[in-house]
Amino acid sequence: MQRHFFLSDNLDELQAVEDELRAAGITPPQMHVLSEDDAAVERRQLHPVEAVLRKNVVRGTERGALIGLLCAGGVLTVCWATGIAHGVAWVPVIFLAVVLLGFCTWEGGLIGIQEKHAEFRRFDEALADGRHLLLVDVDASDEQAMLRVVAQHGALEPAGVGNATPAMVVRLQDRWARFLQLAP
Repeated sequence: MQRHFFLSDNLDELQAVEDELRAAGITPPQMHVLSEDDAAVERRQLHPVEAVLRKNVVRGTERGALIGLLCAGGVLTVCWATGIAHGVAWVPVIFLAVVLLGFCTWEGGLIGIQEKHAEFRRFDEALADGRHLLLVDVDASDEQAMLRVVAQHGALEPAGVGNATPAMVVRLQDRWARFLQLAP
């Protein structure tokens, strides 16, 4: 899947685009709107970018986990090489390694929550100027339908492409939404 970015000055137009994309077979989990005016996005029932995805939490957590793995591996290696673990036992050493891994992962997530998502930083100026960003995740079979809909809206400004949510995640979100509609 590939993510397409479009900038617009008008949320009403984005609402019309979302409706047309939905009619063309693109599901709500494939469309998101990023805006500084969250209340207006909510009023129009547009699909906002989730709060956790606006921040660099995932990348920060991944970095922290990697650093934690290195620290845990270092502790285990040092204890094995020096023979400390043989005198004390391996349980406290392994516990220390697990605690280091958990702490570094947690700390990485906390650092990441303070940063804007790396993919959205390039749009900071446009968002600060009151513009809105439409994100559409499409696979090859949906791309032509998306391009036809977007071509009908001349005020939409193409703003590039990027990495999309994995197709499996989008399909699971679709199934979950259907389940919630059918559940009692």
